[in-house]
Amino acid sequence: MSVTLGADFEFRQLGYLAPAGYLVALHIRFTTPLIARHSYDPAWIERYSERGYLMTDPATLWAFANTGSIRWSDLAESDPAGVFTDARSFGLAYGVTCSHGPLRSRSIGSFARGDREFAEDEIARLHDTMLRLHELTAPAEDLTEAQIIALRCIANGDRHAAAAEKLGISESALKARILGARVKLGARTTAEAIRRAKDFRLL
Repeated sequence: MSVTLGADFEFRQLGYLAPAGYLVALHIRFTTPLIARHSYDPAWIERYSERGYLMTDPATLWAFANTGSIRWSDLAESDPAGVFTDARSFGLAYGVTCSHGPLRSRSIGSFARGDREFAEDEIARLHDTMLRLHELTAPAEDLTEAQIIALRCIANGDRHAAAAEKLGISESALKARILGARVKLGARTTAEAIRRAKDFRLL
């Protein structure tokens, strides 16, 4: 999914803060995030998936039940499947998980180091970065039906005049709807607005 320039900057910061890698899932709904990004070793992602760790990972379970931040070491006693032990073999020896937002749109990030525990100030920076990412990528749920239909016409290849005629409105009214959608989606162009609307499953 495309993200804003501001979100790209925040993801770069996570790369510095979590030298052994990270996994971020933003605005999870019905177990599917609107945006997911990771820098973990692909072999760890494959192992995690193969072993079905999502269902037993103490950090993930904590993140769906709580908001805030927690070190993985504080969850080590509630790891019967040995997720953290296995993660260590991939260089993920120390970690922090952060969780933000309501359950209907939860954002979760897990961050790892191989050398030492995260310091308190580093956890605070991770927490703040996750909060900014959650806010920067909030879905544009307040698009009107008229704006969605206008974007859909253009996305389907209609030119402004043809789309306006199809909808029974003036071309200037159509452009106003598209401009309103662009503003709500934080898009600089109509093409970017269409991409973001598709990412948010509005089209």
